[in-house]
Amino acid sequence: MGAEELKVDHDTHEEYIEHYFEHVKDIADKADRQEIAKAIDILFQAWKDDSQVFLFGNGGSASTATHFAADLSKTTMTKGKKRFKGMSLFDNVPLVSAWINDEGWENVYLGQLENLYQPGDVVLAVSVHGGKGRCNAGQWSQNLTKAMQYAKDRGGKVIGMAGFDGGAFKELCDSCIIVPKDSTPLVEGFHGDIQHLIIFRLKELVEKYQEEQ
Repeated sequence: MGAEELKVDHDTHEEYIEHYFEHVKDIADKADRQEIAKAIDILFQAWKDDSQVFLFGNGGSASTATHFAADLSKTTMTKGKKRFKGMSLFDNVPLVSAWINDEGWENVYLGQLENLYQPGDVVLAVSVHGGKGRCNAGQWSQNLTKAMQYAKDRGGKVIGMAGFDGGAFKELCDSCIIVPKDSTPLVEGFHGDIQHLIIFRLKELVEKYQEEQ
């Protein structure tokens, strides 16, 4: 699924590489700077408030969420100062498999939030299609949107990283960062770039904020 914009015949590796990079450049030009800035503000406020940030996704997006959580917790650190409280909800395999076995895949993230969520916490969900579309298992990413709605209903901030047209995420999120391409590899790849952009901007903000105190 989802490699539509890359389905072009190429005679050489060089042509394919150039075609791919042209799409990456186009994404960078079209990316919504304001939505990215909103996400940075939400996460920085979470740090100032000592709030938790819960991250989750499915498939390749689960690995993006894990990477994001790791960088949020470690890369942003400044010696002797408080740290971000970031957690990926996919990483505890025994717990995840227990939720799937007992309560179904659709509740795997909601169930964990019911244990952990506190007022003011932030959720960050990653999905290529943003909860739009279907496959053999039914509607895509409904476990993400259920968890997002749970936090939203309790006054939490919701950040989404999506692709294609943003899907259901557009209606749920306080900040919805959309990679405007109909291509899974391009969306997943650029999500990694956005994640690093956000992380290293947050690191700058933490350092600057501490210097001013």
